[in-house]
Amino acid sequence: MNPIKNQESTQKPTSEQALEKAQKAFEGVAEQLNVHDEDDEQALVNEVRYGEQP
Repeated sequence: MNPIKNQESTQKPTSEQALEKAQKAFEGVAEQLNVHDEDDEQALVNEVRYGEQP
């Protein structure tokens, strides 16, 4: 058995690792921004895009 080949098969692809790292970094951010539902999301988008305040 080739140990290098076996090791490669158990490692996650780099893109999957990057996605998991990003997901962990964003955990809890919505709560910190008081975004709890779709209306809150839209209000945040409008604020960022158009400078609109609710």
